Amino acid sequence: MSMITVMDIEEWWGFVDKARATVGDRADDRELPDDPLPEALVDVLASLDPAEIVDFYVKYVEVEDSAYRYSLCMAAYLIEGSYSDDGFMDFRGGLILLGRDMFNRAVEDPDSLADLPTVARMSREEGGWIGYESVSYLIEDAYRRIQGETDSLDTAVETALRAMTRPDKPLGEEWNRDPEDEEQMRRRLPRLAALFLD
Repeated sequence: MSMITVMDIEEWWGFVDKARATVGDRADDRELPDDPLPEALVDVLASLDPAEIVDFYVKYVEVEDSAYRYSLCMAAYLIEGSYSDDGFMDFRGGLILLGRDMFNRAVEDPDSLADLPTVARMSREEGGWIGYESVSYLIEDAYRRIQGETDSLDTAVETALRAMTRPDKPLGEEWNRDPEDEEQMRRRLPRLAALFLD
């Protein structure tokens, strides 16, 4: 079984986008009572062989780490009101489920999340949610479906992650990480601040 990820980023996002295409216009809201996207992603991943699922998991960690940024942490607070490490991890998982284009835009410019209809509904308290706990569970479910266990997945992923350099603090320009600093929010995330603070 592969211990080092060989799955390229285009192939990796292709699996996420395939699951999103399966569920169509219900792909962007994790609050739906019958949210179809998680199971659709499990179905897509369960069509892979075990080594590919390991590779998918390792690449997932890399992608999620790429969104470990001060600016996105503050955007998550504005949108979902969560400032915990777990909450921010869920938010980044939810960003992945929004697909390659929205994820990349959000990492580059967190304020662009103001364009997302789900975020606009959330600002009006009309429902909707971005975060998802946790994409890793979906990967494990797919692996368990074809292997009947996840111990071998855990071992392979842990081995691969030990060889990776992972950020120990958020990336990018360091913010004053005070979520109550409205002046900073309005200056750095003006469009989201206008939605959630006005």
